[in-house]
Amino acid sequence: MTSPVTKTIAEPAQATFADLMDDYDARITRAKAMGGESKLSKRAKAGILNARQRIDYLCDPDTFIESGLFGTSASNWADRDKTPADGKVTGFGKISDRETAIAANDFTVMGSSSSATNGKKLAHLKRVATQRGMPMIFLGESAGARMPDHMGAKGMGALLGNDGLQYQRTRETPWAAATLGYSYGSSSWYSVLSDFNVIRKGAILAVSSPLLAELATGEQIDAQEMGGWKLHAEVTGFADMVVDTDEEALTAIKSFLSYLPSHHRETAPVCAVPPGSGAQMADIVNLLPARRTQVYDVRKIIRTIVDKDSFFELKARFGKVVTTGLARLNGQTVGIIGNNPLVKGGAMDTDACEKITSFIVLCDSFNIPLIMFVDTPGFLIGTTAERNRAPGKIMNFMNALALTTVPKISVLLRKTYGQAYLNMGGGRNSDEVIAWPTAEISFMDPQFGVKVVHGLEPGTPGFSEAFAAMNKDSQVWDAASIYALQSVIRPEHTRDYLIRTLEVHHLSITNGIGQHLMRAWPTSF
Repeated sequence: MTSPVTKTIAEPAQATFADLMDDYDARITRAKAMGGESKLSKRAKAGILNARQRIDYLCDPDTFIESGLFGTSASNWADRDKTPADGKVTGFGKISDRETAIAANDFTVMGSSSSATNGKKLAHLKRVATQRGMPMIFLGESAGARMPDHMGAKGMGALLGNDGLQYQRTRETPWAAATLGYSYGSSSWYSVLSDFNVIRKGAILAVSSPLLAELATGEQIDAQEMGGWKLHAEVTGFADMVVDTDEEALTAIKSFLSYLPSHHRETAPVCAVPPGSGAQMADIVNLLPARRTQVYDVRKIIRTIVDKDSFFELKARFGKVVTTGLARLNGQTVGIIGNNPLVKGGAMDTDACEKITSFIVLCDSFNIPLIMFVDTPGFLIGTTAERNRAPGKIMNFMNALALTTVPKISVLLRKTYGQAYLNMGGGRNSDEVIAWPTAEISFMDPQFGVKVVHGLEPGTPGFSEAFAAMNKDSQVWDAASIYALQSVIRPEHTRDYLIRTLEVHHLSITNGIGQHLMRAWPTSF
């Protein structure tokens, strides 16, 4: 019997460990090369940082851990080598020794367009940031959805809508965004969902590109008019700050986060009090004009009272009749709201209502006490105000104030009339209402009251007598006599009084943590 012949099949050569490590190193090099030297060089010549440089600028040295470096396009195999990190650099780094989740759009790779893979990367970052209690940063610069991947029912079904929480925002941790170039689609969504959005001049924030808008509408569209920094700083209010360079934008994000806790179940970091804080308090009364109708800049008063160089103004170009910003008082973070008579005499409009409401929600969500400096003749009224939905905006503002659970202190500087008195914390709408001796409270400006009741103008016979009668009981002492406010203080004592009052109203039972009744309030409305 003949023995069967056994055929020997040669096994493929097995890669050595050294070969595998060489391949690993080569893959890292390709992934970190982004869109290639030509595109990166062009950005550098224009003074624009690339995605990885932006992260390096943000993070403490050697703390960034990348997540998804080897991710590529999942829709088109031919695009794998053309999509290093799939156009979005994501991971975790430390900023001032605090853990932070960071997503940087890499515009050199397919315009950092949204895809299945990079969508998973973003979802992972947001999930970890929320569960582990760390801020989330979005560095926006994107062409929008990746084409043609999203086309057709399969494209839409596979790439969009599979994460029901993708755009849910309940403010467990702070979100900050920088709009640093063309920012369309999801990049713009994350900017307006964030608690802080800084825009670099020259960047565009819009739903879609001007080209797509022109194709859809037939209009000739100017990109800056459609979504430039002036629009969002002065009209929409989507820009909390405007800067000239990438570096300034990233520095602004770091500064903003320094005022906030890492998550909603802790209080903000306490800083050392800078030398010279409060040094100008003795002269603060000189910042308030002697004549009740003369304008002034409330920011000078704010900067005199808070810790030196600590006032971080938000939305400075939007709703300018009020000033909002973060500051420190004796090293503690506080939220500042101030009527600014320098603009429209301090009369509040609908933009001001939106600006204050969103700021109240921010502070209450992250356990930041509120201080309001009050000097306003009321709300602007008339046809324009009604068309801008003034009643709804005023009541949104009032509702937010009523839902606030962090300490609220109102300081009456000068005039406060009508509904605006209540909106700025008058009555029992603040935990403490204090006043300077210069303050006056009434239903309306007595001059207008004389006009309404008696039909008299200043200078006409009988006006002075009618004005005196109308102004009766409007002084601060009248309010103090019925305990409509808790104290009248000398202006130079304001800083010390506020520091002590915040100690009294510290939420000791909950270690400074509020109830966060507005954490699901929309970031844009």
